[in-house]
Amino acid sequence: MIDYKQKISTEREFYPINDLEYSIESDRGRILSAPAFRRLQKRTQVFALELNASIRTRLTHSLEVSQTARFIAKNILSKLEKDGLATYGLEGCKNAFISTSEMTSLLHDIGNPPFGHFAEQTINKWIKENALPLIETFPASTDKTKELKATLSQDLCNYDGNAQAIRVITKLQRLNLSYTQIASVVKYTRGAYEEKPTKGEPFDYLMKKPGFYYSEKGFIEKIQDKLNIKHGCRFPLTYIMEAADDISYLTADLEDSVEKGILNLDKVYELIKAECEKEGETYLLEVIQDRYDQAKKNDEPYQFSMFFTLVRAKLVTSLVYHVVDIYINNHEAIFEGSFNSALLEYDKESKYYKAIKILQAISAKHIYQNKDVQTLELQGYTIINGLLNIFKPLLELTCKDFEALLHDERIECFIAMRLIKRISSKQIVAYQNDVKALNREDTEQFELLEWYHRVRLVIDYISGMTDDFALHEYQTLLAL
Repeated sequence: MIDYKQKISTEREFYPINDLEYSIESDRGRILSAPAFRRLQKRTQVFALELNASIRTRLTHSLEVSQTARFIAKNILSKLEKDGLATYGLEGCKNAFISTSEMTSLLHDIGNPPFGHFAEQTINKWIKENALPLIETFPASTDKTKELKATLSQDLCNYDGNAQAIRVITKLQRLNLSYTQIASVVKYTRGAYEEKPTKGEPFDYLMKKPGFYYSEKGFIEKIQDKLNIKHGCRFPLTYIMEAADDISYLTADLEDSVEKGILNLDKVYELIKAECEKEGETYLLEVIQDRYDQAKKNDEPYQFSMFFTLVRAKLVTSLVYHVVDIYINNHEAIFEGSFNSALLEYDKESKYYKAIKILQAISAKHIYQNKDVQTLELQGYTIINGLLNIFKPLLELTCKDFEALLHDERIECFIAMRLIKRISSKQIVAYQNDVKALNREDTEQFELLEWYHRVRLVIDYISGMTDDFALHEYQTLLAL
């Protein structure tokens, strides 16, 4: 039975709010006021350290995603109203349904590191090569401790912006959002400490990436229990955010590449036309042909802007109605969170899916593989890798020395005494709260878990930087 009142709740960790409308507006205000949200304006979407304000950042991308999510959510409700919203437990919940979808979309990239997805790979490579040898030095005299060590090793090698988002929301920013709003951000349902399922296994799509870390495991399980979300399943409104994100990517990178001078309008048209003809795809070809002809009639120097505006308007509207139909037709599975696919990838024979794949292929070949774009990625790799190397001495300290360091006591490692002063107090408080909750009686497990949270502390600091601050910190500490 579909009853959204099981999912839409005012409950939150602290300072309860009983009124649903007030709770929704409170969540909205907390998200929009969060420093981590503001920092998205200086984070890479595709082009790092970009000075041209017309080029998309994580912030402007998130705003576009939120608008598309709002459009999807409103159209879903319009369809459900035919049966009566009370049938689905949505009476009095329209604003909550729409706003949660919208705010989830604003939050979806909040855990992404500087310099984009390339930085995720950089962090994981560094952890594997530099942190894992350190964890092996910890004693493990019992099977339980050996198992814990293996779990934490797996977890640390799976940094992911989606999992980091949960950490930012719950511990680093301590936004105290409603359980409904937090659950909707969990895009993937696998813990970073769990093995990735093989293709064909249950929830292989929903669990293809890490959605949260071991450090947030208990909190996620608590939310799942409160909102009746089974293991491996998603919160229903997360599907809307994911679809909105996929739709927003359609022409954005192509548009930015023209703004950057990597491609021009005629080249974009030629590439799309050639790929459509190669794949026998007529829908996208008709859309771009009509819009291209209209744009070319305009002699203004920014005719490419008109082209992308017209193409985007047509594609977004068509794709929104497409995903709304898929949501409605698979409503029960989506409500349960067991629908094991992205909405836009469900019908692989549809003209919309084929159009998406064509646009993605063009971006991958002609933008992401562009020499200048890859140069920026290599620079990001050097910066992130360099910063992790600089802060490595904090991970080499004993538990006792690091505790002394946090109490402003002198220790033998004079470098660590200076490095710790650079880390934000919010991040240190998150570390201290995690360590405070540990059981000190089992010394082996305590020291192992303390070190795990210390690694998280260093990753929190570096992954929370903006592109320009990461560059500045790197140049400062290397005296460049």
